[in-house]
Amino acid sequence: MSKTATIEINGTKNEFPLVTGTENEVAIDISKLRSVTGGVTTLDAGYKNTGSCESEITFLDGEKGILRYRGYSIEELADKADFLEVAFLLIFGELPTKEQSEKFHADIKAQSIVDEDVKKILDAFPKSAHPMGVIASLTSALTAFNPSSVNVDSEEDMYKSVVKILGKFPVLVAWTFRKKEGLPLDYGDKNLGYVENILKMMFRQPNEEYVQNKILVDALDKLLILHADHEQNCSTSTVRIVGSSHAGLFASLSAGISALWGPLHGGANQAVLEMLEAIKLDGGDTKKYMAKAKDKADPFRLMGFGHRVYKNFDPRAKIIKKAADEVLGDLGIEDPILDIAKGLEQEALNDDYFVKRKLYPNVDFYSGIIYRAMGIPTDMFTVMFALGRLPGWIAQWREMRLRKEPIGRPRQVYIGETHRSFVSIDER
Repeated sequence: MSKTATIEINGTKNEFPLVTGTENEVAIDISKLRSVTGGVTTLDAGYKNTGSCESEITFLDGEKGILRYRGYSIEELADKADFLEVAFLLIFGELPTKEQSEKFHADIKAQSIVDEDVKKILDAFPKSAHPMGVIASLTSALTAFNPSSVNVDSEEDMYKSVVKILGKFPVLVAWTFRKKEGLPLDYGDKNLGYVENILKMMFRQPNEEYVQNKILVDALDKLLILHADHEQNCSTSTVRIVGSSHAGLFASLSAGISALWGPLHGGANQAVLEMLEAIKLDGGDTKKYMAKAKDKADPFRLMGFGHRVYKNFDPRAKIIKKAADEVLGDLGIEDPILDIAKGLEQEALNDDYFVKRKLYPNVDFYSGIIYRAMGIPTDMFTVMFALGRLPGWIAQWREMRLRKEPIGRPRQVYIGETHRSFVSIDER
């Protein structure tokens, strides 16, 4: 294969180098396009065909249904690793040794106390505030309580910042949840594992002992792993582009949370439950709604099926489907919403229309089911997504800074008015 690509514009040809990744992905390096063509740019709305960076973190092949973190398959990591091991892998490049893992967890625990003044900020929000708005604000506020900037060239500084945010963010998530539920704020228990502590901080009632449920712990651990990174999606690209201005880590993470909030991104699992609620209110007839989904003239959209990246199947969905079945089986919940979800799942998996188009239930579908079964309210789903995505965002921010990537500055094609003369207000 030629190692260059030729682009011809108005009869003039220019060659541009091809860049080949370790998984044989090929990209045309157009970084000098404007300078050699006298100002010509590319136009790619949504950057669907534009690589914004070279990255060593996550490999994703949507056609083949492959997802790997640092070379390790998502299937093997979800089966054999815990969330903190995966976080360490994503951020620092290798799976931790036993000693590194124990130190990592201990250092995170040591940073799990949030300044009491943060509670004053939380108190200012009404209970009706959307949890994503609250968590984005609290994350940004951490900057005020940790004003010194991170020296990314110092491994010690970077490590301290990583354990600090991994220690404090679950507390902010739990506080956001408990504020909404009218429960007293809780710091959890330093004797517990990372995921066990998250569950206790969220769900412990003030008048009774909290009892851990291993099936719920394992399910949440897997969900966090599955959401930990996903290449250059909307929120990750936001973290990188905000960080490219040398904005601090906490500010960049807050921007990523805001990007994740949208229903087309992290809000997708919330949209699944809202759809299920609407189907329930309309009588719960799943066959009716499957027919509506197949009718091109019907505006109804079946949320949680298919994926804009995975054209075959979402490998994460295969993993979490088993966990969803275990959670529902263990809790024995009688919930018409979950019954509707299971009905839609079975019909889609056996309907030729969906099977031929590979419109399988995706990770958002199953994660919404699990979170509802756990007792997490719908508008907290995206906050839980952010909790899982945190190490991926940190890894991407760190990589971008260490690679000394330039400040992000996309171009545009202007389609507005051409030059015109100013008209005084009396003559308009």
